Amino acid sequence: MIGPEDIPTLPRGVRLHFDRVRETWVLLAPERAITLDAVGHAILSEVDGTRSFAQITAGLAQKYNAPAEEIARDSAGFLGALRDRRFLDVTQ
Repeated sequence: MIGPEDIPTLPRGVRLHFDRVRETWVLLAPERAITLDAVGHAILSEVDGTRSFAQITAGLAQKYNAPAEEIARDSAGFLGALRDRRFLDVTQ
């Protein structure tokens, strides 16, 4: 589980990319890709390798006028799944 003070970052070789053919955002990694929905893109666009998970979720809650606890719960699940598939690194 990702904690509030953990700092998520995209590892070397992983990046967000807009696929013009499919007109959607994808997360690219060597020989792998994940198509992102609007929520996934919103979360990953805030991951900059410097801000903590708590800072990211607080910013998203404010930006989308949504409950911070719900944003944190959904974001933790999404980022945790990406970490398990090695699309994301988390440092403390």
